[in-house]
Amino acid sequence: MRCIKPLLHFPKSVSSIHRALLHQQTGRKNVGPMASLLKSRSVVRFSGPDTIKFLQGLLTNDVRKFGEPAGESEKVSTLPTPNLPYESASPVYAALLTPQGRFLYDLFLYSPPKPEEKLDRSGSGPGSGPGDASVEVFADVDASVLDELLQTLKKYRLRAKVEIENVAEDFSCWQRYGGNLSEKSSSVEEPGAASVGWGSGSDLSGMSASQGSDAGWQWFKDPRLDCLGSRGIFRSGKTPPLVEADKETAEENYLLWRVEIGVAEGSTEIPKGEAMPLEYNLAGLDAINFDKGCYVGQELIARTHHRGVIRKRLLPLRFLDNAGKEVEQKVTPGSEVIDTESGKKAGKVTTALGCRGMGVLRLEQAFKGPGTLTIEGQEGDVRVEAIRPQWWPAQWFQEYQQNTTAA
Repeated sequence: MRCIKPLLHFPKSVSSIHRALLHQQTGRKNVGPMASLLKSRSVVRFSGPDTIKFLQGLLTNDVRKFGEPAGESEKVSTLPTPNLPYESASPVYAALLTPQGRFLYDLFLYSPPKPEEKLDRSGSGPGSGPGDASVEVFADVDASVLDELLQTLKKYRLRAKVEIENVAEDFSCWQRYGGNLSEKSSSVEEPGAASVGWGSGSDLSGMSASQGSDAGWQWFKDPRLDCLGSRGIFRSGKTPPLVEADKETAEENYLLWRVEIGVAEGSTEIPKGEAMPLEYNLAGLDAINFDKGCYVGQELIARTHHRGVIRKRLLPLRFLDNAGKEVEQKVTPGSEVIDTESGKKAGKVTTALGCRGMGVLRLEQAFKGPGTLTIEGQEGDVRVEAIRPQWWPAQWFQEYQQNTTAA
């Protein structure tokens, strides 16, 4: 099991890439595309005839498409990969909750390609093989709670015919992001990627990287937001296709990328056993299906959703001095954010990275205006600016404005 301590602060010597990313208005367009090996994530494999039924009754999202025959489920692949068809079942982002509806773990679920869905070794036609009637699903999970997650899953398994295995030694998780990846078609940005697919030529330079021994793996559009780029799991010890040596960068850059966008990930950034999923915007990240039926913790989620009032949400934050200049290393996770006008607590910082961070704040206080928020104990030194993410549905802000007017 690979387990690392969550990265909550950058060292004092910030690299040039770090600094470019810190400039929110221009940094994202000037840096990238980049790729990071996510050492903070591990891989679990589910297999057996009851796999889909087991996951469907546990998780917040609908996973039934993984049990459907090829061609019947939604299929998508942003970046084609040698020895795989152009289209494959898209991944699913989901969460496992407590019975009381609090967040426990997040999972990215993938269905590996079946032998008949892969290209042959020449890349000119479909592969062949006896096939396997059993269902297999891989999950990319938080490495820091892997053992605990496995114990929880096995507790729920009871008599279900499903095997749950830790395959972290065999597979690794990667993220590809930056450089307006989501705003360009793969054929324009990735000319090598456009040449692979059913009946097309093969990108021989990437063949060994993607083909492996007995399985092909590919990049998928991140199931949460287009601006997060692409995500995938690949054989450990091998660099994924479309990752150039000078584009591979430390995981801290991906962490900062998410902080600027306002997307938390894992059981540290989304406090395990405490966080309310809707306050952490999981509904807007396609982690929750409100039509799928029962799952663990579903009652509270459904009640809160249909009531339609979310007074607090996770927001990107900037930390400034009184002159409006960004200040670094002065805020730590857990710091209380204070509304200076009322003296009341507006929320709490959940993640701090230099002069940037994320926090769950009351919307009524977060958007009062500049200069109204500060860090408790540092009232004269650090001001907090809450940023409304561009990806937020307009409805969320309208609900806040309506609630404020009614109050």
